Amino acid sequence: MNLDLTLALVFYAFLVLYILRNKSKFEFHGKIFALYKTKLGLKLMDKIAKKFPRLLNLLSYVSIFVGFIGMGLIFYWLFKGTFDLLFVAGAAPAVAPVLPGIKVMPGLPVLSFMHWILAILIIAVIHEFSHGIYARLYKVKVKSSGFALFGPILAAFVEPDEKQISKKSKKVQLAVFSAGPFSNILTGFLFIAVMTFITLPLQAAVFVPDGITVNGLLDDYPMQSTNAEIPFIINQFNDHEIKDFNDFSNATLDLKPGDNAIVGTNKGEFSIVAAQNPENSSKGFIGVSNFALNRAPNEEIVSKYGSFVPPAVDWIHMLFFWLWVVSWGVGLFNLLPLGPVDGGRMLLTGLTAVMHDKKKAKKYWSIVSLVSVLLILINLAPYLWQLLLFILRPFFSF
Repeated sequence: MNLDLTLALVFYAFLVLYILRNKSKFEFHGKIFALYKTKLGLKLMDKIAKKFPRLLNLLSYVSIFVGFIGMGLIFYWLFKGTFDLLFVAGAAPAVAPVLPGIKVMPGLPVLSFMHWILAILIIAVIHEFSHGIYARLYKVKVKSSGFALFGPILAAFVEPDEKQISKKSKKVQLAVFSAGPFSNILTGFLFIAVMTFITLPLQAAVFVPDGITVNGLLDDYPMQSTNAEIPFIINQFNDHEIKDFNDFSNATLDLKPGDNAIVGTNKGEFSIVAAQNPENSSKGFIGVSNFALNRAPNEEIVSKYGSFVPPAVDWIHMLFFWLWVVSWGVGLFNLLPLGPVDGGRMLLTGLTAVMHDKKKAKKYWSIVSLVSVLLILINLAPYLWQLLLFILRPFFSF
């Protein structure tokens, strides 16, 4: 059972029920947009805008530049990723939903429910708060702030006065629109710094290497013939104790094709005969792939501070990891030249400024937005199918 995905679906179910039972507290647009309006943070937006006007105005030029560069890069990435998905065997989708319990992309760990909730809320608040600060910097009224449910997407929002924004210069409009994505990109670098200088060193202190985790076996090679169930941890190779990658590399350095070897794992010992290495026929090869370093809690740390410390450090590190991933993901996705999102509004504003013909600019903007929607739907299709099967599996047998 996928506990994290189940918790997310239960969370959404309770959220929808709460909204339906408290309709008077929400403002609805259509049948899928629900806004919970507050005045939270409005005074702080004013305070920051008034305290750092020169710095914020200077950063606005950087924000606009980064916004258009990011728009071009993310659209190219989406287009190329879609082409690869359709025509290159084994290619992964270029866009993935950030949902707990789902393998977001190859190489990324599975997102837990608690990390998902915290990351989404923190990043959404940073994004929308930045829009609010820049709106107030340029004397645009912010009517409200709050939380929203846009279909299945949980988000925060600020509500600037759109009439006032439309009367401002194109530069001011671009500054307000680009502020959210730019803040996400900046804070993404901050989260990288926290991981690099704080959480990763802490992990190195509270954990010790304890073998090599194998997550893949290559077809027609020795380890596959043992029927070893992956994943497994290699902790012994012949007479060599395996703690980390260097140990494993040294232990297999002199292995020749035809040599007998005993591979000790957490699931038993396996006797094999080494095959030829496909990249060097003089070297032996056992046919394992997709390695990861296995770690064990540092007993000295556990005895001194308690057994909760290593998992707590791990949990905090993963929180900052997902804050980074979601921050850049939200920032770049919002730069897509797509309808009402920040990138779409930037594109329409930019086209109008260049063409001096709003009707013609809107025509080109509509075409680009439609292409973006189609590319996103193609990439999301595999994940939506998996989610549908997960929901229907308790009721039907597949």
